[in-house]
Amino acid sequence: MKELLLNKWNDLVFVWQFAVDDFKTKYAGSALGFLWAFLQPLITMLLYWFVFQLGFRAQPINDFPFILWLMAGLTPWFFLSDAVVNATACLVDYSYLVKKVLFHINILPLAKIISVFFVQIFLLLFVTFCYIISGYPPSVSYLQMPLYLIYMILLATGISYITATLYVFFKDVIQMVSIAIQVVFWLTPIVWPFENMPESARKILIYNPVYYVIAGFRNILVHRQWSCDGPGMVLYYWIINFLILGIGLRLFHKCKDHFADVL
Repeated sequence: MKELLLNKWNDLVFVWQFAVDDFKTKYAGSALGFLWAFLQPLITMLLYWFVFQLGFRAQPINDFPFILWLMAGLTPWFFLSDAVVNATACLVDYSYLVKKVLFHINILPLAKIISVFFVQIFLLLFVTFCYIISGYPPSVSYLQMPLYLIYMILLATGISYITATLYVFFKDVIQMVSIAIQVVFWLTPIVWPFENMPESARKILIYNPVYYVIAGFRNILVHRQWSCDGPGMVLYYWIINFLILGIGLRLFHKCKDHFADVL
């Protein structure tokens, strides 16, 4: 038992170190280095703010500053979209490792997701700082944050194991993922208020697994309250999450013996 726990701990340490190395390698050689990982989402936030508040003259949402409201929706979305995109190509990017018999390729998608998660932690700290200086200090509702972070990691992991596996055999998958991400982005209340949709549309869109995260972050940061989703819907989101994760892991393990042959 002790040896088993030690092996699992060593595996976790290896995944963590691999994720750190991947994060460093991604920006190696550029003048600003890993700072680009943080500048890109911040510039995107400013761009959306410029377009919607100055261009479309978006008004405060329920008397809450639009830019802060927007940050609460974009922050988790950056993680989910970047994690899936980066992890989808991980087996192809590290094809030389996939062909090594002794290398545990199972960790590649997860390592990519952890690598992206580093940026997510920075963004959360940055957004929290922006809320504090705007007069909205952290409240007890922030205690929910770990729950939503775990949900995001599991959701991104499940999707990534599916897309990474399929991408090895079908190179069109990466374009399909890009299109799907755009569709999900605009069907999720990230840059538009959910209440503005007709009730008939809201009854459908609420079943989007990503909605749970966006609504959760806004409950924490904007409304400063505990989750307002009923227990039935919360159970639905987590069941879907674990179902996607199970399908992803099963598909990956079923196909991994053929990865080296294809690559």
